[in-house]
Amino acid sequence: MTITITAFERSPDGGRGLARDTRVRWAFEEVGQPYEVRLVSFHAMKEPTHLALHPFGQIPTYEEGDLALFETGAIVLHIARRHAGLLPVDANARARAISWMFAAVNTMEPPILELGTARLLESDKPWHDERLPLVEDRVRNRLKQLSVYLGDADWLDGAFSAGDLMMVSVLLRLKSLGILDQYPNLAAYLARGEARPAYRRAFAAQLAVNTGKPPTG
Repeated sequence: MTITITAFERSPDGGRGLARDTRVRWAFEEVGQPYEVRLVSFHAMKEPTHLALHPFGQIPTYEEGDLALFETGAIVLHIARRHAGLLPVDANARARAISWMFAAVNTMEPPILELGTARLLESDKPWHDERLPLVEDRVRNRLKQLSVYLGDADWLDGAFSAGDLMMVSVLLRLKSLGILDQYPNLAAYLARGEARPAYRRAFAAQLAVNTGKPPTG
């Protein structure tokens, strides 16, 4: 049965891998499963057809037969549960991997997104200069905690899992800000994630949408 996901017709990040469909593409590549992509414009995302799939008018969505899903974490978890490669076989390790998926989107991502908003959209506000250091401190606090936990390990809990996929995807938002340079083990962790062949294929596919050039490799 064909699986179809939705993605931006033109991504706001220009194809740098930050759009959330990249996470879903990566999951499919890790488990070796084919998928199709339906591109949607910003206008179409707010139309009834798309809102029936995603009530908040965002991407990505997942469609397979009569099953429709939204929310990236839920989609990646669904893929990981159905196909080997992203969740450990051991029940306890599997539960821990899922915990890290939630930690990525619930604990790490909110302050990182807040920092992006403060830098990009609030720079002209009278309170920007006072607020920005507070937001940066919240991000650094989370990064310090994650750095201490990771230590010198390659991945969060043994072998690479969906927890790492989601965490690396979240940390990618900090790559251009230089903050990760203060945490060498996290910078190396991010680089390991980006170096995975499955990630490179997902990144190339998302970039191709925005450049009009077919992915290579």
